[in-house]
Amino acid sequence: MTKSERVPTPISDGELDRRWRAVRAQMRQGDIDALVMQNSNDWLGGYVKWFTDFPATNGYPRSVIFHASDWMTVVDMGPLGQRRKLDGCDKIHRGVGDLYTTAAFTSICYTDEYQAEIVADELKRRNYRRIGLIGQGAMPNAFVARIEAELSGHATLVNAAELVDALKAVKSPEEVALICRAAEMQDLIFARLLTQIRPGMRDSEITALVQYEGRLHGSEQGLFLGSSAALGRRSDFVDRYLQGRTLQAGEYFTILIENNGPGGFYTELARTIVLGKASNEIVDGFEAMKEAQEHTLRMLKPGASCRDIANAHDDFMRSRGLPPERRLYCHGQGYDLVERPLIRADETMTLTENMNLAVHPGYETGTLFAVICDNYLVEASGPSRCLHKTPKKIFETNG
Repeated sequence: MTKSERVPTPISDGELDRRWRAVRAQMRQGDIDALVMQNSNDWLGGYVKWFTDFPATNGYPRSVIFHASDWMTVVDMGPLGQRRKLDGCDKIHRGVGDLYTTAAFTSICYTDEYQAEIVADELKRRNYRRIGLIGQGAMPNAFVARIEAELSGHATLVNAAELVDALKAVKSPEEVALICRAAEMQDLIFARLLTQIRPGMRDSEITALVQYEGRLHGSEQGLFLGSSAALGRRSDFVDRYLQGRTLQAGEYFTILIENNGPGGFYTELARTIVLGKASNEIVDGFEAMKEAQEHTLRMLKPGASCRDIANAHDDFMRSRGLPPERRLYCHGQGYDLVERPLIRADETMTLTENMNLAVHPGYETGTLFAVICDNYLVEASGPSRCLHKTPKKIFETNG
């Protein structure tokens, strides 16, 4: 990865246009006049990013109206009552016709409806009759309730997430290239960590180093989970505010790197590092999860049922005397850290070529958390291609 490649890379105009055309074709079939979405973070705020190539960040809400036959309308954080007429010509806010700003904060109750007022006024002004909501789980209740009240008797609101999810889950060649760069970046980060980790480092220092290296390589955002433990004790994935322990010689550290790469696409990588010699328990646990990952890999093919894969994984775990999955061990990734499809029994989507899946089987006992994580691209002929190049093993080092 060269220095120029480390700079965050926007999606091309052509790629944005591809997405918009595909969505509008689906909107015509559903007789939908506009789609409405709101996100407030870029870990699980991929709808806004996917449509605008501009993420919602830091907890500030960003609302988007995607019109069936016009430039988008965006409502963002900024001065009260401001409107910028962009007419689709702005180089940063591409595809946006009008950019409204208002000072609304999810932590300030009396601003809960500020963005909703602007969105509802725009929808009523255009006399829309059928409006699709995307990502309702990410929308504050006050936001949706105000729009529903304003449009009552004028328009019908429908859940349009399925319409967009099916398009968003299948990656274009441009998206695949950026996802591969994210995985390459994480391989480089982990390789750098191996040269720096040593006794006396706090867990928080280790994850801070990983975050720093990611930023140097163009990462925009991410989560860095992990902890150290003595052999015979469990090391869990915990966030930084719990990472106060100091790593000692002979102990081990398990880390999950969940940051996005240049352009904003997520992959994730998990491995275990031992400062000394790994115990048989750690090696055996890792090898079992490596085998579980390979078992799932053989099933990641176009047309495969997510429910069937999840059930087969549980059967595999039971056959090894291990617990069936109660977490989410395999899922799609893109602009969202977790997106569809989910490999579990309640997912209705089937696998399609060019889906990006994180596969991280694991199990825990009182003395061990065994896990592995890599990303795979579903390919036409299978098996799916592993995007990470980091060796699948326990790493032993003297620090």
